[in-house]
Amino acid sequence: MSLRPLSELPRTVAACMHTVFSDIDDTLTTDGQLTPPAYGALDDLRRAGLRVILITGRPAGWCDHIARMWPVDAVIGENGAFYYWHDHAAHKLKHRHLLGEAERTANTGKLAAVRDTILREVPGCAVASDQFCRLYDLAIDFCEDVPALPRSAVDRIVTLMEDAGMTAKVSSIHVNGWFGQYDKLSMAHLLMRERYGLELAQERQRCMFAGDSPNDTPMFAYLTHAVGVANVMTFSDRMSALPAYVTPSRGGAGFAELAQVLISARMDAPLSLRA
Repeated sequence: MSLRPLSELPRTVAACMHTVFSDIDDTLTTDGQLTPPAYGALDDLRRAGLRVILITGRPAGWCDHIARMWPVDAVIGENGAFYYWHDHAAHKLKHRHLLGEAERTANTGKLAAVRDTILREVPGCAVASDQFCRLYDLAIDFCEDVPALPRSAVDRIVTLMEDAGMTAKVSSIHVNGWFGQYDKLSMAHLLMRERYGLELAQERQRCMFAGDSPNDTPMFAYLTHAVGVANVMTFSDRMSALPAYVTPSRGGAGFAELAQVLISARMDAPLSLRA
């Protein structure tokens, strides 16, 4: 499958979008930093009337902050384990979790055992620096705060997680593993239904997703008009599905390019085409 340049996204299609889902690491960020243009693009999208929902492998602690303080409508975290949103009318952060505290506690020992095995078997990797604020998964760093490991090491981490009965997904910086069958897409379905009364299956043509790495594959496969930022090509040989379009630029600059295309098309379209 060949990726088409973002310039080939029909303006009539772009004008009809009502929801933008986006990954964070290396999609909104560039070299580990959230740039002003990318952050501004989130705000610009909302001001233009689009719903903005972030979907990330990052932990609950980060998502608490993001839902409260970033210009977004909601955030799905730990690869689909929960979603958070800030109820501005009630001045309160709210959340929806798939598992209860008892189940999370029961998984703690199993996660620790897998962690110890991986650290012993894969030299050079490390537990992700944000592990302390995770509720559901184990994140193993292979290039964020450690020297980049070869792909064979990343594959070995995945295998060790899967051998322990975990779901394992590779992002641009971590391998995330958890007990359960959920992913970014399954929680996107639940969020849209519960928060907005919309069935994602019926809204696929009006929802956009931006991403860059293998753990974004479910969203790339499901949403017809998904977009990869340019660095999606780094992992293209590891993906079972690719996005339909690719931005000219990588990371946050690519996300800003996508936002501009959507906003421009929306502003030029008749009201009947807008959400």
